Amino acid sequence: MKKVLKFSFIIIALACCSWGYLVHRTINQVAIYQLPKAMRPFFYENKDSIARNAPRPDQRRSTDTTEFPKHFIDLEAFGDSAGWKMPVKWEDALTQYGKDSLRKYGFLPYVVADVQNKLTNAFRQRNKDSIIFYATDLGHYIGDAHVPLHTSINYDGQLTNQRGIHDLWETSVPEAVLDQYSFYNGHQAKYLSHPQQAIWETIRSSHALLTEMFAAEKEVSKDFTDSTKYFKEVRWGRERRFYTKAFAIEYNKRLSASINQQLLHSANQIADFWYTAWVDAGRPDLSSLLSQPFGRAERKKLKSECKAYRKNDLIERNLLLSRQEKEN
Repeated sequence: MKKVLKFSFIIIALACCSWGYLVHRTINQVAIYQLPKAMRPFFYENKDSIARNAPRPDQRRSTDTTEFPKHFIDLEAFGDSAGWKMPVKWEDALTQYGKDSLRKYGFLPYVVADVQNKLTNAFRQRNKDSIIFYATDLGHYIGDAHVPLHTSINYDGQLTNQRGIHDLWETSVPEAVLDQYSFYNGHQAKYLSHPQQAIWETIRSSHALLTEMFAAEKEVSKDFTDSTKYFKEVRWGRERRFYTKAFAIEYNKRLSASINQQLLHSANQIADFWYTAWVDAGRPDLSSLLSQPFGRAERKKLKSECKAYRKNDLIERNLLLSRQEKEN
């Protein structure tokens, strides 16, 4: 019964959240500006697809029942210090824990490694559609790995009487204060010698933020009544309770730059994984995959956009696709 209840919750809540469509689209777009010149024109030409389709893995949940455990890993369920002790390779994890346990408690870092391999093969084969598809999905799963509640069995605060904190952290806060966030920290895509270890380090770092997240919610709650802390709205066919925008703003302040930093780290790592896949594939020439030559007008437009990114003016200049999507 517990497994069924959790499955139902994830399908309903995460299918509509999971860093929120807003942030998934944002980090996929931001990662493009961090790529080297040999990769950037191809990714820039396909920016709309890579950014707008970033929520696709969440959308698949409504038709693919095998999709939901790919987005999380409940570390506590795998024993003490599981983030440090679990095998890096999927085959070893299967042997140690079994398929049923991994399906029940999630296997997000192994999915990242699998999609990374598929992206590498797509680069190697110079398959344009596959490169775009796997790069887009890889960005989504890496983004999920940066959401602390995707690493815990207390995935919505249901064990600490804080139900709804999942949506609060990854959706309500960014939607309320995205205009105040920084999207630039000087990062340029770098090669990862051990990408599987890199995603596990991300899982551990995200998990370490949980204590602060839960504590901040309790502290901010002291200044709110139930009527100012929550509002009710009909979503997914029934009335549900959500945190108010006012609470989300104060919660973000209490966490300082924590959520913004996770957004930045997500974009940075997405760029690193894309770049690593391209290098491992032998650095194929992507210019031959462009639908048209990347001429002066295209270079000028890309240069202007990269400048806006460095100055953190993407929203002000209406260049952030996720914000355009929200307005539409």
